[in-house]
Amino acid sequence: MMGKLTKSYICGDADGQLIYSTIGNYFDDIAEKYPDNDALVVCHQDIRWSYREYKEKVDKLASGLLKLGVEPGDRVGIWGTNSAEWSLTQYATAKIGAIMVCINPAYRTYELEYVLNKVGCRVIITDEVFKDSEYLTMLQTLAPELSHGDPYQQQLEALPQLEMIIRMGEEKTAGMLNFAEVCEMGGAQEEERLLALKEELSPDDAINIQFTSGTTGRPKGATLTHGGILNIAFYIAEAMRFTDQDRLCIPVPLYHSFGMVMASLACVASGATAVLPSAIFDTQLTLEAVEAEKCTGLHGVPTMFISELDHPDFSTFDLSHLRTGIMAGSPCPEEVMRRVMRDMHMEHILIGYGQTEVSSLNHITRPDDLVERRLETVGRAFPRVEIKIIDEEGRVVAVGDKGEVCTRGYSVMQGYWGDKEKTQETIDAGGWLHSGDLGEMDSDGYVRIVGRIKDMIIRGGENIFPREIEEFLYTHPKIQEVQVFGVPDHKMGEEVCAWIKLLQGEDMDVEGVKGFCKGQITHFKIPRYIDFVEDYPMTVTGKIQKFKMRSEERFSRNAETDIVCR
Repeated sequence: MMGKLTKSYICGDADGQLIYSTIGNYFDDIAEKYPDNDALVVCHQDIRWSYREYKEKVDKLASGLLKLGVEPGDRVGIWGTNSAEWSLTQYATAKIGAIMVCINPAYRTYELEYVLNKVGCRVIITDEVFKDSEYLTMLQTLAPELSHGDPYQQQLEALPQLEMIIRMGEEKTAGMLNFAEVCEMGGAQEEERLLALKEELSPDDAINIQFTSGTTGRPKGATLTHGGILNIAFYIAEAMRFTDQDRLCIPVPLYHSFGMVMASLACVASGATAVLPSAIFDTQLTLEAVEAEKCTGLHGVPTMFISELDHPDFSTFDLSHLRTGIMAGSPCPEEVMRRVMRDMHMEHILIGYGQTEVSSLNHITRPDDLVERRLETVGRAFPRVEIKIIDEEGRVVAVGDKGEVCTRGYSVMQGYWGDKEKTQETIDAGGWLHSGDLGEMDSDGYVRIVGRIKDMIIRGGENIFPREIEEFLYTHPKIQEVQVFGVPDHKMGEEVCAWIKLLQGEDMDVEGVKGFCKGQITHFKIPRYIDFVEDYPMTVTGKIQKFKMRSEERFSRNAETDIVCR
């Protein structure tokens, strides 16, 4: 980069060209280069496959899907928790050019019906059951005629475009196909077709639909390409300095871009080993997997790392092989980062920032960045990705000024599936994707995220950024987690509210919090309302849902103590 920046615009530095390949072809190249390396370890299924074995199993599923008539461009849903079947589906659909639709494993019938019909899924590959999520039962509830139909050509009133349901597990269900049986359906003709597709598919083709969380309405299907997610995965692996000798523990869900792109595909991009410790996040099983598999990397959202650090037997686990990993998904508290670096041996843990619509990340720190920058910023732009920070009029702001973070480049989604209006609201005429996040860029291109535009608190004309207050409160030795947001106030417009989770066994009152703040942060930033909580409303990926906190209508404010009771 030439000189210091004066305006908040940067294009990420790059050596060499982007990878112009499909995911399937790249996967084959890696399997050929590292055939005997561990590729996938699934602890809860007792599975350990080399890249040679992984490729064989991916090709079998791909051939089976071709036998069923699945074509490039068809939408194939995958619904379930982390598993070997999920991983096989990711690469098998990529090889045949089918668009894999990631369905949140926490969805219920209403949400499932919406997403299947929104993108026109022709096939869904589904888990059987997990805890209180009875996947097959929900499908049968949506389509009661399912059991009487042709499993190869269903005609379902509520799901008119869904023709086939492929269920995992060994049991058989009327009207459904079995995953293992589909893997054995392909023959010589399908193998020949699979080879032909290696030349026919394009890196510019859509290959994945990721549904956003839908916090402001119904979920929207961000449509991503081979080239977009493959290059981002490659640069993530490069940022972690991953090689074919690394082993990454993946407790984050595969259905989300964190698990699918930043973890699974990042491992393939470097020939590394993907380790799935459990079906969903489990603190104990994650720590056990890191120790048993000698993992060198570990991903997670801040709440996962906090849970691991606070595990009662944390000190008994051998985590000495850990070196790197990524903390992302929600703002990363500085104090948590310091503990992870010190107590988990993850000196090179990185911070990533982005969103589903940019193929997962558009910023990342690097191991050779100053510690302060890895603690206080989300790093710099990915190679060849453009970033600018703009004001309300769309003008690029000066370095150091706050504004909306916008992205342009190969990683930006094609659009929201079947929703031209929402796409145009998010991607402007110049190709810039507007994040809705507030950030500021320094003269070297490092960016700090200070919050969501909608999260900013305006109290009596003062702009207050919750992240700043959260970072300060995290320094209190009794506080485990804190979330700050605005609540309506008839006099000031908004007042600052803090939900605080204390460390186990600790005790604290409202005056203790306010006394800690007094003289340390500006008076109008001190929370007016304080609630001590056990948990926060959050998505399955661990993202805190502040909009749900704000929507709480059962506040009972005590004038003397300023406690918010629910």
